[in-house]
Amino acid sequence: GIVTHDLPLKLTALLIAIVFAIVNAQNAAPQEIVAAFDGRVPIERPEVPSGFVLQGNLGDVAVTVRGPQGVADHLSLSDFHATLDLTGVDAGQGPRDARVNVTVSDPKVKVVDVTPLTVSVRLERITSRTLAVQTRLANDPPKGMQAGQTSVSPGEVRVIGPESAVAQIAAVFATVRFGDVTTDLTQSAPAVPVDASGLAIDGLQVEPGIVIVTVPVLPVATTRTVPILWSLKGAVAPGYWISRVSTDPVAVTVSGDQTVIASLERLDTVTVDVTGLNTSKTILAPLILPDGVNLVQPVDASVTVTVVPLAGTRPFFVGVSVINLAPNTTVDLDAPSVTVVLAGPAPTLAGLGNDQVTVTVDAASRAPGTYTVDAVVKAPTGTTVQSVQPTRITLTIKSRQ
Repeated sequence: GIVTHDLPLKLTALLIAIVFAIVNAQNAAPQEIVAAFDGRVPIERPEVPSGFVLQGNLGDVAVTVRGPQGVADHLSLSDFHATLDLTGVDAGQGPRDARVNVTVSDPKVKVVDVTPLTVSVRLERITSRTLAVQTRLANDPPKGMQAGQTSVSPGEVRVIGPESAVAQIAAVFATVRFGDVTTDLTQSAPAVPVDASGLAIDGLQVEPGIVIVTVPVLPVATTRTVPILWSLKGAVAPGYWISRVSTDPVAVTVSGDQTVIASLERLDTVTVDVTGLNTSKTILAPLILPDGVNLVQPVDASVTVTVVPLAGTRPFFVGVSVINLAPNTTVDLDAPSVTVVLAGPAPTLAGLGNDQVTVTVDAASRAPGTYTVDAVVKAPTGTTVQSVQPTRITLTIKSRQ
């Protein structure tokens, strides 16, 4: 009937339809491609042992993947994770190359290239230092005013960070700026660690990070700069004298009531005792402040006393020794002793004995006869021969009978 009519033809058509369906199904299967991710994947900072920090610029990487078309070329940044393999990176060593591992959330996609494949890092110990905070003034006080002694609260901070960065700290500064108001300045300011060039050092934690800086603002009219005068008592050691006296500082700025400081010509130090001094010395000497007078910048004054030996001369009467006299001869001198005048520091001259100065004449193995020879003086170290009388001595050499 109808079903069996042209059956071979119908079966052939069905078979062809099935083959076409299979071929189309195969053609519809996604094709695998290699694709570069359109963007860069940031490297996640890994966990490190407690008390250490990882130093280095981790940055990001370019990633190439392989996977089905429509998947591999449609990935977003959240599908990637870039991590560091810290195997072989040990504390206390120099920089090491750590491998970057990138994973993809879709298991059908594989990573085939990561650029760069490694980054340079080092594992560094975290350490700390406690440092005093110094004030830096960013500008001058208002016209007609001047800054007094600044104070910082707290006066010290603790700086924590990688060992190499902490070692670079030269100072910790809190910088404040004057406004137009002429009242005392009180400002909060960050405590900033800086290196020897004055540049801020990054990557450090400061505790506390903010300090309070107070700067008194004083009218210039109630301040005055006056010299410091020293005061001495006593006598230095015998044979010495004071060649110079100086103070540090040489002058200071004081503040106070205008009527008091208008007549102030100088500030005196407390009296410095130089009794028995035989060498130069610097002595702390506080300043004597009249009532109602204060130092704008508190300072410890010192007095330096320069002590040097007195120069002098001293005569010595010294017997003459004859050297190199020929055997079997005798000698007579027209001057058996001479007067030697030595110059030098008085204490050195005072300590010398006659036996420390020698005078010789050289007979030079001469035959009997009469000769005039130079007297040779040997003086102790630190002294010089100023004169010798007589300078030449007549030798009469005779044969021994």
